[in-house]
Amino acid sequence: MPFVELDTSLPAERLPPGLAQTLCAATADILGKPAERVNVTVRSGLPMVLSGSAEPCAQLVVSSIGVVGTAEQNKAHSARFFDVLTAQLGLGPERIVIRFYPLEPWQIGKNRTVMTFL
Repeated sequence: MPFVELDTSLPAERLPPGLAQTLCAATADILGKPAERVNVTVRSGLPMVLSGSAEPCAQLVVSSIGVVGTAEQNKAHSARFFDVLTAQLGLGPERIVIRFYPLEPWQIGKNRTVMTFL
């Protein structure tokens, strides 16, 4: 069950329509998970500083069970997420940062239990 959170200083009107859905489909493809299990949040217009600069920027946080736990996995994921984000946001790769967090099944609650028991 991947969670993707995009924070950006770009105003909402500069984001492409359907960005959350685009990120959902891209995440499903990149991580090899069904789109029905992907959760996406997009927050725009945030006051942000990246590498000491307040120029437009974005930060993506990707959390998931089993597919973001190694440097090799994340190197491949990073390249593909950067392709999506640079195309969708019109930002250079130097204005985007991605953080990966591996999750354990017991850390995600769903249907009144945790994923360990589903």
